Amino acid sequence: MTHSDAPTTEFAWTALGGDLGLLPGLAAVVRSGALEARLPVRELARACVGACALAAAELGARRAGLAEVPEVRVDDGAVATAFVSERHLLVDGRAPVTFAPLSRFWRTADGWVRTHANYPHHRARLLGALGLPDDASVEAVAGCLAERPAVEVEDAVYAAGGLAVALRTPEEWARHEQGAAVAGQPLVERGALGSAVPRRLPPLAGDPLSPAAGLRVLDLTRVIAGPVATRTLALLGADVLRVDPPGLPELADQHTDTGFGKRSATLDLTAGHHDRQVFEELLASADVVVTGYRPGALDRFGLSAEALAERRPGIVVGQLSAWGVYGPWGRRRGFDSLVQVATGIASIEGSEEKPGALPAQALDHGTGYLLAAGVLRAVTEGLDEGGTRFVRPALARTAAWLTAGDAAGRGGATAEASRSGTTAAAASGSSEGSSEGSYSDSGSAEASYGDPAPWLAEADSALGRLRYALPPVSFAGGPGDWSRPPGPWGADSPRWV
Repeated sequence: MTHSDAPTTEFAWTALGGDLGLLPGLAAVVRSGALEARLPVRELARACVGACALAAAELGARRAGLAEVPEVRVDDGAVATAFVSERHLLVDGRAPVTFAPLSRFWRTADGWVRTHANYPHHRARLLGALGLPDDASVEAVAGCLAERPAVEVEDAVYAAGGLAVALRTPEEWARHEQGAAVAGQPLVERGALGSAVPRRLPPLAGDPLSPAAGLRVLDLTRVIAGPVATRTLALLGADVLRVDPPGLPELADQHTDTGFGKRSATLDLTAGHHDRQVFEELLASADVVVTGYRPGALDRFGLSAEALAERRPGIVVGQLSAWGVYGPWGRRRGFDSLVQVATGIASIEGSEEKPGALPAQALDHGTGYLLAAGVLRAVTEGLDEGGTRFVRPALARTAAWLTAGDAAGRGGATAEASRSGTTAAAASGSSEGSSEGSYSDSGSAEASYGDPAPWLAEADSALGRLRYALPPVSFAGGPGDWSRPPGPWGADSPRWV
């Protein structure tokens, strides 16, 4: 990694194949105190949201017949609030449950390991791999892990279908075969799979704020990153239908937080089941399929990018993974917290006494916005060039991007803000030649982030009274909010609106 790879909107936009000539139309409100960390989390978050908003504005202008792409505005306050949306969610005043007792750091015989056991089946596999009963306490797990080497635990738990990752430094990850494989990939893999006639979408009658209107999106994602991407597409006007297997419910609060703008249905895709025909009918008129299961998990249902290209020419396929689709970990499960541990982020953010963590699940949220941006750019390119297109981001590749600034000198990625001047310089009208347009601090000599209230809203829903984080994607003065609140998991009919 080089200093030029540090988190900037220019780097993300270039990775997405965007026209660099559009970057001067992006303005940012830089706020101190937002997503504070040793690594440039604020800059990464701003870049991901900025690239997504720019992709939305580009497609909106194209479909609305505008001569120029509308101005994009990224506010660190909105971004920082959205990047911890799961923490701001309240359902009838109740705060959500984010991590289960066995999802945490543990001391091992030679270091640290982090486990993920939020789902009951992952908890059962973890305990089974450790030879512990289903009702084992936190203390029993701690005692067991304290006697075993971290990598041995990692291997044993993964072999049992569970999730555990040994703590590594950035240098150790760089030497690891998977770390080397990830470093050799672009920030977002993208390309075409076969030919198809150019996509035809109806014009937007001069209004660019719903650039995804008319797009039908099959959402086969779980947890945070994938659902954030499809939540964003729903914000931009897409008809998003999330489909889950009936026997694998999503965590309720997680589904609520990422369910805005979408509908939720369950279908059994196993061969011979009636639901499979229903799904095929949905797919036959879908424009986008977004998947978030581990690589290869959906291939048996004919949902690989290649199979989708053959069955539905011209479709856009977004495929999210934790570790990438390459290298020895290419088919492993993973979550943001585990990727932080493997890639050295937890080591950088921690201390000699204990590993640390980012102030948000920034790999999840950031990669989600990159995925949404990639889908939007693929749709735009398809209007001219046709073809079936795929977009493949990975949490581990986003992590490599975040730590690139650390490799060039800790905090080096703050060069983006430095190019635009400090907040005081922004107030005096100085932009220091920023490639992202002039930065504003809303007229204050010191823009800061403290109270998230300006970026929170409330709404009634079938789930109760919700408090939630507003979307951070903004261009041409909007869009300000989703068209509908989330509903109960699996409660909708599996059909298009």
